[in-house]
Amino acid sequence: MKTEYDMGIIGLGTMGRNLLLNIADHGFSAIGLDQDQNKVNLVGHEPKTIASFGATHDLEIFVSQLRKPRAVLLLVPAGEPLDRVLDEITPLLVPGDLVIDAGNSHFKDTDGREKNLAKKGICFFGMGVSGGEAGARKGPSLMPGGDATAYERVRPIFEAIAAKVDGKPCVTYLGPRSSGHYVKMVHNGIEYGLMQLIAETYYLMKSALHLSDDECHAVYREWNSSELNSYLLEITSKIFLKEDEKTHKRLIDVILDVAKQKGTGMWTCQNAMELQVPVPTLDAAVAMRDFSTFDTDRKQANTSLIGPAFNPSFKRAELINQLKNAYYGSSIMTYAQGMGLLQKASTFYQYDLNLEAIARIWRGGCIIRAGVLEEIASAFHRMPELTNLLLDPHLGGEVGKRENDLRNIVQIAASFGFPIPAMMASLSYYDAYRSSWLPANLIQAQRDYFGAHTYERIDQNGSFHSDWDQP
Repeated sequence: MKTEYDMGIIGLGTMGRNLLLNIADHGFSAIGLDQDQNKVNLVGHEPKTIASFGATHDLEIFVSQLRKPRAVLLLVPAGEPLDRVLDEITPLLVPGDLVIDAGNSHFKDTDGREKNLAKKGICFFGMGVSGGEAGARKGPSLMPGGDATAYERVRPIFEAIAAKVDGKPCVTYLGPRSSGHYVKMVHNGIEYGLMQLIAETYYLMKSALHLSDDECHAVYREWNSSELNSYLLEITSKIFLKEDEKTHKRLIDVILDVAKQKGTGMWTCQNAMELQVPVPTLDAAVAMRDFSTFDTDRKQANTSLIGPAFNPSFKRAELINQLKNAYYGSSIMTYAQGMGLLQKASTFYQYDLNLEAIARIWRGGCIIRAGVLEEIASAFHRMPELTNLLLDPHLGGEVGKRENDLRNIVQIAASFGFPIPAMMASLSYYDAYRSSWLPANLIQAQRDYFGAHTYERIDQNGSFHSDWDQP
C-alpha cells in the first residue's frame, strides 16, 4: 500500500531537513523533496521515528504521495528560486491544496503570490519561522498568516512541532494574507536592533574598559541570569569562550568586523517609513551593518580624522552596571518600536493582529526570545490597543528607572568618541516621545516658505499659506 504523507517539504537544507524530522518526531508523516540527491540521502540515513518520513528528488512522486487535500511547506530561498518552484509544482496541484512559504519573503510578494494561486483555487500563505537549526529540530516559533480555514488543516502539526512555553505552543494564526511574513519581518527588525545594542555594550567593554574575553563572558553570563535574560545574551556569553582551531586564539578575535545582512531589517525600516512609524534604533542597527562594510575607508579615516583624547575617570563596576541598565532600557524601546509598527500595520493592512498573542509566541523558540516578552504580553493583555509600550505603566517605569544610566552611557560615549548610535537613538526616541512640544512648527514654516506646502495652526483648523517675504 502506497504511503500517504501528512505534509510535504520542498527544500532539504538544514532548516527543511530538521523540520521534517521534527514533524515525524511528533507523530505526523512527512516527505521531503530536493534536487540534490545528497540531501535526499541524508534524510534516508536518519533513524526512523514513531512516524514515517521519506525523501525524493522526483517532484511527481513527491506530489503523488501527499494526502489530499495536500499541504506543502516551502523552505527555499525567497525571490526567483521560490517562484521557480511554484511554477514547477502548481501544475501538479488541484483546487483545495495548500502551499506554505516558510522562507523570508517580502510580505508584498506574498500578497501577490496568494492572489495568483487563488485564481487556480490553491491556498497560499506565508509563515515566518524563527529559531535557526536548533529551533527547527527541537521547536521553533512559527508565525503563520493566510486563509484561516486552510490553517486549521495544518494547525495540529504546527502546534505539535512548535516550541512550548508553560505548555503552550509558540504558534498562533496571525491573520489574513501576508500577516505571517509581515510579523516575521518585524521580528527580524527587532533582532537587528537588539544585536546592535549588545554589540555596542561589547564595544564599550573592550574600548573603554579593556575587558578580556573571559571578563566579557562573565559579564554577559551575569546579565543573562538577571531580568535581562534572553537567547541573544545567552549565546553572546558563550561566544567569548569559543577557541579558534587554526590560531588557538578566541574565535571572536579573529572574526572580521564586517556584518552582512539578508534584507529583512532593511525592509522593516523601509516599511516603517512608509507607514510613518519612527523606529530609530532599528534604523541605526541597519545603518551600522552598512557602515561596517566600509572597512577600508574606516582604517584610512582612523589615521586622518581627529577625535577626542581618552582620559577615563570612571569606575569599572559602576560603568558595567550603568551599561547593563542602558542596554535593558534600550532593549525595551527596541521592542516598543517594533510593536508600534505592528500596531500601525495591523490597521493599515487590515491584518487585525493580536499583539499579546505575538509577544507570547515570541517567548520561546525564536531568536528574540527574552524574559521581558512576558511583561510585553501582559501589557497588551491589559490594554490591547496600547499604541506604545512606553505608555504601559510597568514597562514605561522600567525604562524611566534606567534612563539616567542610559543618558550617562551616551554622554561617556560622546565624550570619548565611541560610536553607539543605537543607544543614542534609543535615548532620543525616549526624549522625543516624552516631549509635549517638538520643533516641527519650524519645519512646517520652512516648507511653506520655499514650496508653498501650507501649514496648520494651533488656534484654528485648516491649511494656511503665507507670503513669508512680506513683513
